[in-house]
Amino acid sequence: MNRHSHDSQGNIKIALFLNIGFTIIELIGGLLTNSLAILSDALHDFGDTIVLSLAWYAEKKSKQGPDEKRTYGYARLSVFSALVSGAVLIGGSLFIISQAIPRLLNLEAVNAPGMMVLAVIGIIFNGIGALRLKKGEGISERVLSWHLFEDVFGWTAILIGGGLIYLFDLPILDPVLTIGFTLFILWGVIRSMGEVSNILLEGVPQQVHLKALKTDILQFEGILGLHDVHVWSLEGKTNVLSGHIIIKPQSVDEGRAIQQNVKAMLKEKHDIEHATIELETDGSCEEKNC
Repeated sequence: MNRHSHDSQGNIKIALFLNIGFTIIELIGGLLTNSLAILSDALHDFGDTIVLSLAWYAEKKSKQGPDEKRTYGYARLSVFSALVSGAVLIGGSLFIISQAIPRLLNLEAVNAPGMMVLAVIGIIFNGIGALRLKKGEGISERVLSWHLFEDVFGWTAILIGGGLIYLFDLPILDPVLTIGFTLFILWGVIRSMGEVSNILLEGVPQQVHLKALKTDILQFEGILGLHDVHVWSLEGKTNVLSGHIIIKPQSVDEGRAIQQNVKAMLKEKHDIEHATIELETDGSCEEKNC
């Protein structure tokens, strides 16, 4: 197992156990303070615990090498983990909103000082987990880190809201904070799902500029054209390319040299980890109107 694999599993593991511990604290604290904002976040964190557990398993399994059934290995399990993460969080967020709206019409007193204490603990726990996951390179870690950073922002809002409730007796802030915080989470999750969908649809990775990539290939001496160029990512960090390059008729060694030089350039300049390039002669180019 390489260093990045070990780091990914370690980051998710730490975030998982921090989340489990804090979810228990939240459930108890939410009941004691009668805060819907805290109870809703406890439900959100319980969903995060399930997601983190799945992500931990998927990250470990995704490092398994290729076999006869999975010639690319199991790297995409981390992408499916991110997809499940998004689905769970979207479902949980919609449920929380459905519980918060009635509270707007039937206000209940909350324990503001208790909310503020839990908010400080939440900022610490989620902050540590988010910073650990932010170090990761995979899509699963990035999606999870975004969720935990959202929690940090949410707890900051609860801390401020608790202070305002304590000073000005405004219990309506509790459901208002709940709805606002949940809508913010939904916005972030939906945005993250765009990247996940792009990977599953084998779209061009965001950091790869296809037009510039093609231009760089055509600058090599002896290359007349190219076609059927496809670029995609296995799991958000391993980018793959396949394509056909048209060259002048020349020796096999010269053709292989061009092929290797193009691969080296793609890896160094465009972060293409694995490139499959088929060489064709200029006769083929005429047929394809290159």
